[in-house]
Amino acid sequence: MKVRKAVITAAGWGTRFLPITRSQPKEMLPLVTKPLIQYSVEEAINSGIEQIIVITALGKRAIEDYFDRSFELEYVLEQKGETRLLQEMRELSDLVDVCYIRQKEQLGLGHAILTARGIIGEEPFAVLLPDDIIDSKVPTLKQMIAVYEQYKTNILAVERIGSEDTINYGIIEPGKISDHIYQVLRLVEKPEPSQAPSDLGVVGRYILMPQIFDTLEATPPGKNQEIQLTDALQLLLKQQAVYAYEFDGVRYDTGTPLGWLKATVTFALRNPDFGQELKEYLHQLL
Repeated sequence: MKVRKAVITAAGWGTRFLPITRSQPKEMLPLVTKPLIQYSVEEAINSGIEQIIVITALGKRAIEDYFDRSFELEYVLEQKGETRLLQEMRELSDLVDVCYIRQKEQLGLGHAILTARGIIGEEPFAVLLPDDIIDSKVPTLKQMIAVYEQYKTNILAVERIGSEDTINYGIIEPGKISDHIYQVLRLVEKPEPSQAPSDLGVVGRYILMPQIFDTLEATPPGKNQEIQLTDALQLLLKQQAVYAYEFDGVRYDTGTPLGWLKATVTFALRNPDFGQELKEYLHQLL
């Protein structure tokens, strides 16, 4: 069955960006001229996704407003003759069919995905975490869908990480299938370096079969009483194959202030309007 739907999770508190995230959703922080979440939406669209389900929470209304029509703004732009901006604003609201589900309690990534069960139904679906911005010629999700079309099972995006970073990732025990593709034999959530089964960490892109929902419901809460997706995937291994794909691209963890700054500088330097001027300015600072 074709992957038609994608879940984008945007319900977290964004505590690493406090105090700005007291009133501003982290997913709406700008990465040059677009909010972080728009990169995930565009990646999904460019990968062939037809419907997007955004998981939000209290205080995230700005996300819904951003992708909605703004007739007042369009009127002002039309009156000013700003035809290019007017076209961009209309295209933004027409990007894709988006619906929103509010996660009423912060009970983990697994719980957030579980809230989308009624809309996903009995079909495979993608999950994108907007903290992970992946710069690649071919959208990462599109790469993964190609792998899914070959194996018709769960696909996790992985990348090689330093041993000091294993405590921040779900780590797979891989069984190599081919270049960049592995069968997942085991998953360990945030292990100490000495306990990590490999250097392949799971990052924020998934293609999941609908059986994950039953598994999530059977997954006991872990740390902080949260339902961890990694724990559910470990349970799923008993009944269904899970593969990992080492994607082609560069990932930026914009869920941290430093990662967000690195991505901002990298993307801004490529901007045709001010990239060169920024480069000259940065040279002055060094």
